[in-house]
Amino acid sequence: MILQLADKSLDLSQPRIMGVLNCTPDSFSDGGRYQEFDSALRHAAQMIEEGADIIDVGGESTRPGSPEVSIDEELQRVVPVIEALHREFDVPLSVDTSKAEVMLAAAAAGAGMINDVAALRKPGALDAAALVHRQSGVAVCLMHMQGTPRTMQESPAYQNVVNEVLQFLLQRANVAETAGIAASSLVLDPGFGFGKTVKHNLSLLHHLGVYADYTYPILVGLSRKAMIKKILASDSSERLIGSVTLALLAAQRGAHIVRVHDVKATADALTLLQALINNESDPV
Repeated sequence: MILQLADKSLDLSQPRIMGVLNCTPDSFSDGGRYQEFDSALRHAAQMIEEGADIIDVGGESTRPGSPEVSIDEELQRVVPVIEALHREFDVPLSVDTSKAEVMLAAAAAGAGMINDVAALRKPGALDAAALVHRQSGVAVCLMHMQGTPRTMQESPAYQNVVNEVLQFLLQRANVAETAGIAASSLVLDPGFGFGKTVKHNLSLLHHLGVYADYTYPILVGLSRKAMIKKILASDSSERLIGSVTLALLAAQRGAHIVRVHDVKATADALTLLQALINNESDPV
């Protein structure tokens, strides 16, 4: 399976790593660390060297309870970084946004994917994503979220979380395709931690193969999520083992892309997994 991201492509025959670049002052695990332009570029370069296959640039925190930022502020945070990364590195770039204006500007700056936690439900987002897809082949990741970042963790509830999330994502994919976005350019994300309890997250992970049975690539973001703290009773700065373990479990269950903060450790784990898979297919 090949995912085309504007002028770049990503071979998904084995799990790929999306490195998180938060250009924000308030993201839950690394807020403020890469808000300055130079530090953001240095961190992106480090992640690429460590094995990131795609860099996801975000200018608005989506942690539980986080407020929205203005369009102008988000544009100022992400567009210069995307422009610089597009000039300096031959790696696909993603913009983590739900705003139509940011989608348009980021695509013009060199982003090859729109990673939208709201699944193109914000005003103008569907039209903007369809436009840049038609113009340059930008891919789109549709994520499930119950509620909004401000409210999503207040009282998440489902009758059947696996089926409800799946049906939502398939419905949004259908909407996107109807708007003119090719099915081969769509990626689905179950939205771990976005309006889900620990039990909901574990159910989604356990049954991730259900999502992988469809033709869309699956992106999973479990890195440094609160569920790790709740299960292991550890602070966000101590979630490395949990993050890498969950990324590995997701890859084993069919995830095509894992979105992570700790690229080197995740890359090492996936290399070991691939070695095992290769040995099983070609035993001595």
